[in-house]
Amino acid sequence: MAKIRVSYEYSEAEDKSIRLGLFLIACGILSLFILGFCWLSPTLQSLQSKPANCTVVSVLRPEEMFECVFTCGTDCKGTSLYPCLQIFVNNSESNSVALLHFDEQQLVLNPKCSYVPPCERDNQKNKDSVLWWEDYFSNEVSSQSFTCFFNQQRRPDDVLWRRSHDTSVLLHCILWPMVSLLLGTLIVLLTVCARSLAVRAEALQKRKCSYEVCQDLSLVPSNPRCNKASDPLASNSDPELSSPSRTLPLFAVPVRRRDR
Repeated sequence: MAKIRVSYEYSEAEDKSIRLGLFLIACGILSLFILGFCWLSPTLQSLQSKPANCTVVSVLRPEEMFECVFTCGTDCKGTSLYPCLQIFVNNSESNSVALLHFDEQQLVLNPKCSYVPPCERDNQKNKDSVLWWEDYFSNEVSSQSFTCFFNQQRRPDDVLWRRSHDTSVLLHCILWPMVSLLLGTLIVLLTVCARSLAVRAEALQKRKCSYEVCQDLSLVPSNPRCNKASDPLASNSDPELSSPSRTLPLFAVPVRRRDR
């Protein structure tokens, strides 16, 4: 029996779907690395800080001024000054005095001050923003305890008022790359499986057709000469006698001719 050949080439639509799946897989892997380095590492470091109860010990405003950079347009930049605000608190984890910072970004931006205002061109606006927070912590928060975040290993002398990153950032950093990766893998697998099933169906159809052709050939007589010799009608040379419609009468009546 001859070997059945089946085409394994993908159609244009199948080729596009496989390319789309591979593109989604590549995007998922790339975004996982980018988000892992840019957002996942700072988020994990932020989540390492433990919550603690803090109470305000003192609120100071030294005479030292710090510079900040403001923007006034696409090509317009400048520097202005703001006063330094220092808020010392006592945390329940270490039972020691530490400097309070608003979040991780301001701690990195200026580790000497508790608050860095949004930089404005006018120095008085920067000073008014710092004075508002000084009054808030001196009068309203001074007699109350609040939740702060403390990391004994990284910065034992600093505490954070709030975290810049929470568990939702961690969820988004892992969720969306994994969704893209799984969706691309699913598209590729479904396309390959569909093509494999189509190839198998085509092979079965060809085998079925070839089997029916073999059966039809087996019903045809193999020696036509023997069939012709065994057929009495076919062996007669007279076309009239060989005709199936030609029959002999049952009784032959002799006819006498008259001689004139």
